[in-house]
Amino acid sequence: MPLGAVRVNDGMVVRELGSARVLTASAFLVAFLMLFGGLGELSLAEPDEGRNAEVAREMWASGAWLVPSFDGLPYLDKPAFFFRSVALSFSLLGQSEAAARLPSALSGLATLALLFAFCRRCYDETTAALAVIVASTALLPFAFSRLVIMDAMLGSFVCASIFAAFLAEETAGRPRRLWYLASAAAAGFATLVKGPVGFLIPGLVILVFNLVEARRGSRRGALRRCFAPLNVLLFLAIVLPWFLGLCARQPDFFYYGLVEESFHRFTTGSFHRTQPFWFYLPVVFAGLFPWSLLLPESAVVAGRRRAGWSAADRLFVVWTVVVVIFFSLSHSKLAGYVLTAVVALAALTARVLALALEDPDSRAARILLRGAAAAALIFGLLAAALLLASRRPDLFSSDEHWSGLAGSFPPVAAGLALSGVAALAAWLRRNPRLAVAALSLLPFVLLTAGLGTARTVVESRSTKQLSDHIGPLPTSVELACLECFPESLPFYQQRAVVVVDRDGSPGALASNYLLFRWRRQGLKSPVLVDSSRLDAWIGERDRPVFLLGEGPVLERLRAVAARRGLSVAELVPGWWGVLIPARRSH
Repeated sequence: MPLGAVRVNDGMVVRELGSARVLTASAFLVAFLMLFGGLGELSLAEPDEGRNAEVAREMWASGAWLVPSFDGLPYLDKPAFFFRSVALSFSLLGQSEAAARLPSALSGLATLALLFAFCRRCYDETTAALAVIVASTALLPFAFSRLVIMDAMLGSFVCASIFAAFLAEETAGRPRRLWYLASAAAAGFATLVKGPVGFLIPGLVILVFNLVEARRGSRRGALRRCFAPLNVLLFLAIVLPWFLGLCARQPDFFYYGLVEESFHRFTTGSFHRTQPFWFYLPVVFAGLFPWSLLLPESAVVAGRRRAGWSAADRLFVVWTVVVVIFFSLSHSKLAGYVLTAVVALAALTARVLALALEDPDSRAARILLRGAAAAALIFGLLAAALLLASRRPDLFSSDEHWSGLAGSFPPVAAGLALSGVAALAAWLRRNPRLAVAALSLLPFVLLTAGLGTARTVVESRSTKQLSDHIGPLPTSVELACLECFPESLPFYQQRAVVVVDRDGSPGALASNYLLFRWRRQGLKSPVLVDSSRLDAWIGERDRPVFLLGEGPVLERLRAVAARRGLSVAELVPGWWGVLIPARRSH
């Protein structure tokens, strides 16, 4: 949090850290390693990564850029922009986990570049470089920039829109108009990424911030200039061609997109993502970790000295509060919704770090060192717990999967212990520079020593191993799942998968739009089969069917196979399958 009016001098050389330019180069090196290091090392996680990658793969294969599809069915839960970017990555680099995650990583890098440029302009280069370090090593931005999910891309456009609107009022004349047009354009692209939230968040942040500034006697007329007709027209010129074109192709999207996906998601629990009102407080704290250890004391000190906040300080505070309150009021809550609030807090944290590095005897330095001491304690306790779990996994759980996971803990424990020792040394030596380095180590531990643990966790939630065991099935064989649907299986098999479920429901596809259509008017598709007529459907096939099922449907799967004189085989733990010949062969 901001500590007052004290400002790090522009162009200042941070003693013993080298020049601000060296710090900047180091910051972006850290960011590059965090965003792109080992990007394709892990399998696609279920459900979101597998589903989003498959939507993009189908878009690439079909060339249908307006209406995304999933398993061959229209998938309008989210706009097409993100999927198009992933499809473009596939066309350039081939279909792989790294290519699927690249647009998110590039979006994370764009957010860091925007944050750096804004902080350098409003503060100084040292603060800007430190903001990049904090934002790239905080857990939430680090994680979402490495997932096949649209939150990182949404965040980059939201940040661009808010920054541009703020900077517009720092200028006049034609530059001001251009900044506002840039803000409107960024809000338009954010809307193409994830719908109305793309303009609601920057709009609300800008609205509240300008109201706060107006009460202080500055930025009068900013709201009128921000929402001027030309800016609105540019926003509509970007959004309406997609929205109207999609409504022309899928007429029910007008109601679904505005009412079901937007209004009902915010006001009802129908999307089954309800959480307590306070849900985002621990999410933000964990998302900024380990830098969030500085937040409590920084917030108290900053509150006492709020009269000395700069306009940029107030923007970041308003931004954080508006985003957290807005999504806390929503009945649908996911961790990624507050990603940009963590970015805003990263900038405020960088203010504390810059002041601490400027004056090792300052209040900011004491806050940083106490945060390092807390980190040393937490890292040490975590290291001890992981080491104990690796040696005696039975003390925590008797589950076989847990035993396998616990075996990968020692490298993580060693990395955490190293981070804890560095943090403790920083506190003992009263060294703010070492404290910054120690707090930056955690994501490196996760990215290196923690890779084995992450692989164990992700592979337990991915179907890549299942797909590898099945192997490349001939195109003459139909692949079907009985009352289940692993979302990444179509991506790894590069084909549509028949879903055999109760009443022929698309519920296993985890698509709210498809469920909406099915409940309103039914949904007929060759990839949807009513499980009550499974035997009849198999009897109608003129080609072989490879039928898959998880443990809960094992007995039914065995019964289907037994009626044809066949037996099921365990493919990987928990998954079973049987190859049923074509009807002319049985």
